[in-house]
Amino acid sequence: MTLHQTLFRKRKRVEDAGLGKKRSKGLYTLSLAPHALYIMKAGFVNIFGKPNAGKSTLLNALLGEKLAIISSKVQTTRHRIKGILTTKEYQIIISDTPGIIEPKYKLHEKMMTAVKEALEDADVAILLHDLTDKDTTESHEIFAALKLKVPVLVVCNKTDKVGKERTETALSFFKQQQYCTGAVAISAIKNQHTDELLKKITDLLPEGQPFFAEDDITDLPVRFFVGEMIREKIYELYEEEIPYHTTVLVQEFKEKSTLVKIQADIIVQRDTQKGIILGEKGQGIKTLGMAARTEIEKFLGRKIFLELFVKVKPKWRDNDTHLKEYGYH
Repeated sequence: MTLHQTLFRKRKRVEDAGLGKKRSKGLYTLSLAPHALYIMKAGFVNIFGKPNAGKSTLLNALLGEKLAIISSKVQTTRHRIKGILTTKEYQIIISDTPGIIEPKYKLHEKMMTAVKEALEDADVAILLHDLTDKDTTESHEIFAALKLKVPVLVVCNKTDKVGKERTETALSFFKQQQYCTGAVAISAIKNQHTDELLKKITDLLPEGQPFFAEDDITDLPVRFFVGEMIREKIYELYEEEIPYHTTVLVQEFKEKSTLVKIQADIIVQRDTQKGIILGEKGQGIKTLGMAARTEIEKFLGRKIFLELFVKVKPKWRDNDTHLKEYGYH
């Protein structure tokens, strides 16, 4: 069963049972009676770190689902993305957050607001250090500045790219820090030692009632992930400024008997950027559309008809009205 099928099966079940209250864009919340809940290990585990440390890859590895888009380019994640992992013993709500940066415009400010919100509701924090960094100084300064008051696991990522000596040196350093409750070295992309990390997380979680039903995977609507997949392909196919000056707005998502019709706008800041995305004789956007369609069909488990349009909105990254329209709150 695809992630999309799981999400929509859940939505239909909630709707039919009369348990859900519909919110915007097809998202439902549950209103379950207290007797339907039980005590387990449950809490919010939020991932923080520098851009490109591997936060999205780690989220996907822990969930066993590709929920967050990934790219070799920095600052791919712009939203807080929650994934829900539930077993009989625990429910972990894991949040991927944007990389911590000094804001340069309002879009960055919105991204850092998502980080702040995640800091405030964390039951356990994962501070992710990139082992390919030459030393631990920059990560340490960021981690110390967060002044977290919850248990902290420092996770040294990308063991597949460095030697044992660098890994052990980093672990030894972080274990000595006051903010560190525990430390573990992993390779998120290879899914190595993530089981050990999961055990450390569950040991630190408080006991309580689950926040979501057992078959919930995320609290975000399907069209959000569709837009993210299109944006992921922009990061893959275009260089330099284009990915950072671009966002995607899904305008139409209609399920028909034979396929799903999707229409999305690609927002850029300048006419020259529009020309680059379109490419010569429209070849650029055709390639983009084909790549995005393949990924979305895999996600939905259905054929899709995808229409992409490129629109110019000057300085959208610094415009509060545009940012709100494009989902940056």
